[in-house]
Amino acid sequence: MAHEFRVWAPERERVELVLGERRLPMRRSSGGWWERAVAEAGPGTDYAYSLDGGPPRPDPRSPWQPHGPHGPSRVVDHAAFRWSDAAWRGTPLPGALLYELHVGTFSPAGTFDGVIEHLPHLAELGVDAIELMPVAEFSGRRGWGYDGVSLYAPHHAYGGPDGLKRLVDACHAHGIGVVMDVVYNHLGPSGNYLPQFGPYFSGRHTTNWGDGVNFDGPGSAEVRAFVIDNALMWLRDYHCDGLRLDAVHAIADDSAAHVLEQLAEEVAELSAHVRRPLFLIAESDLNDPRFVRSRDGGGYGLDAAWADEWHHALHAVLTGERDGYYSEFGPLALLAKALRQAWVYDGVWSPHRGRVHGRSPAGLSGHRFVVCTQNHDQVGNRAQGERAPALMSEGRLRVAAALLLTAPFTPMVFQGEEWGAGTPFQYFTDHEDPELGRAVSEGRRREFAGFGWEPEQVPDPQDPATFERSRLDWSEPGKEPHAGLLAWHRELVALRRRVPALTDGRLDRVRADCDEESGLVTVERGPVLVAANLGAQPRTVPARGRGRLLAASDPAITLDGTGLTLPPDTVAILED
Repeated sequence: MAHEFRVWAPERERVELVLGERRLPMRRSSGGWWERAVAEAGPGTDYAYSLDGGPPRPDPRSPWQPHGPHGPSRVVDHAAFRWSDAAWRGTPLPGALLYELHVGTFSPAGTFDGVIEHLPHLAELGVDAIELMPVAEFSGRRGWGYDGVSLYAPHHAYGGPDGLKRLVDACHAHGIGVVMDVVYNHLGPSGNYLPQFGPYFSGRHTTNWGDGVNFDGPGSAEVRAFVIDNALMWLRDYHCDGLRLDAVHAIADDSAAHVLEQLAEEVAELSAHVRRPLFLIAESDLNDPRFVRSRDGGGYGLDAAWADEWHHALHAVLTGERDGYYSEFGPLALLAKALRQAWVYDGVWSPHRGRVHGRSPAGLSGHRFVVCTQNHDQVGNRAQGERAPALMSEGRLRVAAALLLTAPFTPMVFQGEEWGAGTPFQYFTDHEDPELGRAVSEGRRREFAGFGWEPEQVPDPQDPATFERSRLDWSEPGKEPHAGLLAWHRELVALRRRVPALTDGRLDRVRADCDEESGLVTVERGPVLVAANLGAQPRTVPARGRGRLLAASDPAITLDGTGLTLPPDTVAILED
């Protein structure tokens, strides 16, 4: 059976299919597409396209780039993989625990198969779905993935298409879903050949990365299809359960139907067809409920959004940091607000921004907000990539875990956080172009010079040692204090699954109070009371009829007729 090659290149006069040394002319079809059927070109065939006699270029929809983003594409037959997850019925987002990981640093192997080796650990922890940092083909062998250029091709150094399918299949066998982090607001600087094929970008809108993706100008119908088809591919051909959409505030679209709304509609249709839940999570700092409100209610119909302000409010309190955006956090009253509704700036004045920011989340379920105490941004975008254990005491790490895993929101844990990983997570790249690599390294140092860091103190992203330092050390979970912190996380996750009030997303049932003077933080959720003492002295909290201690971060915590007594930097959970 012949393989049909198709590529969209509406402004080209001649397109050739390149198979090794052969160049085969393609036929112009309707809508700017070019076609050529080749009988002998089955799965495993390497190919490229030549535009108007130019050099070979990879397919914009390449399913595999085995030689990196500049090499030829390879034909893949998605139907050939033998899946074993026919009984998998998906994982609903409400009530779920997410776990963000980076494939390259999660295991010693740094591959999809390397992740599989540690799935029993995640299953024992109680993870409902892993969230993979972007795996679409990018420059070099190591990187965060947010500079991907071949959006349809799983990264060659991670294991390519079959490696990703093996990982998803194994996750489902362990009862774990898979969320794919995708980037539709820009492409990376190395290997981005899309502008040579068509109007994928437009100066109608500009972003931090240059011209915006063309979602609303001439030729935008095919660009929208390129993105939406890509999203559906991860969910259909790779059996993923959801997508995390990077920086949706940088997706500019003045169309009557925003591309995110169209995407949500298409994903809902696919979900109905495959008969399992599929969900979309947006990353946005706009605090705009429109992203997650229903399409009928005037929203885009996405399922959840990252709520970084929950992290900022907690981080500023627990670490005392006040630099950058942490300058507008710190008071316990703002932490209490975050514990109640995730967003702190909900239509109020933002000192850091110098303007009013956000809108009220009233009427939204807590399940609509993904919150965390650490993630790749909040760790990796520090100059030295320090994790929370380098910034706060073990007692406060336990407090942070308790507030996260008893929250009415959708909690997410960052790789190694559950045992207080001692390894940093730094920003690393592997650009093959020496000029680009030098520019990235120098730009990183300039960025942090404004914060008082000396250039030699900022790790070089291009240095392989920066990547190696960021690998998890899997010997740590078996040693103290890591083993104790891991046990605490497992206890909290099990408690979250056992007590219905802890997965209740109704925010009108949440009461959170913080006392600035004493340092007491309390959260009430139906029959459950979470109490933390962040002050310097022991504090006693009235138990208010709650006579059962569900969990305590320290053996010195006591519950008696006088109430719940908490030493400094401890937390306890009570139930009626």
